[in-house]
Amino acid sequence: MSVRILALVGSLRAGSHNRQLAEAAVKLAPEGVEIAVHEGLAEIPFYNEDIDVEGTVPAAAQLREAAAGADALLLFTPEYNGTIPAVLKNAIDWLSRPFGAGAIGGKPVVVVGTAFGQYGGVWAQDETRKAVGIAGGKVVEELKLAIPGSVTRFAETHPADDAEVAEQLTEVLNRLHALVDGEQAAA
Repeated sequence: MSVRILALVGSLRAGSHNRQLAEAAVKLAPEGVEIAVHEGLAEIPFYNEDIDVEGTVPAAAQLREAAAGADALLLFTPEYNGTIPAVLKNAIDWLSRPFGAGAIGGKPVVVVGTAFGQYGGVWAQDETRKAVGIAGGKVVEELKLAIPGSVTRFAETHPADDAEVAEQLTEVLNRLHALVDGEQAAA
């Protein structure tokens, strides 16, 4: 049985190291795992219940549809001023609605990322896990990957070509695959 993972990247920058990390995940996905990096987070307006009406915000509807069709989510977050980027928080807000029936309800969610600081963005990752858990996602706390020094580490090397990062990311993907496979088998 195939496992579908939706990847969301919390950086909109074209050369984002977190986008590159998501690309590496696509490349390193184990057999039987399909990872789709969602495009279009920049087109989603800030969450406002007044505009959350069916047919009003197509970009948000596409995000919800993608999340609903996924078996798990993999969030890649940089750290902006010690916390989660607004674009990723906004995506989580849209996915949390309607209250109690959001598109990520009960789905396994893993948060990873890279940042320039010496801790690799752990504050942003922790805040992201908190927001996703409150939004209804099933945060997989034991799967973590925070890669420090992104600006220098990936200045000339794509994360997929960094042996240590590739090994660590592959381990996260394999464990997420096993977790989802186990849930699907139990269902």
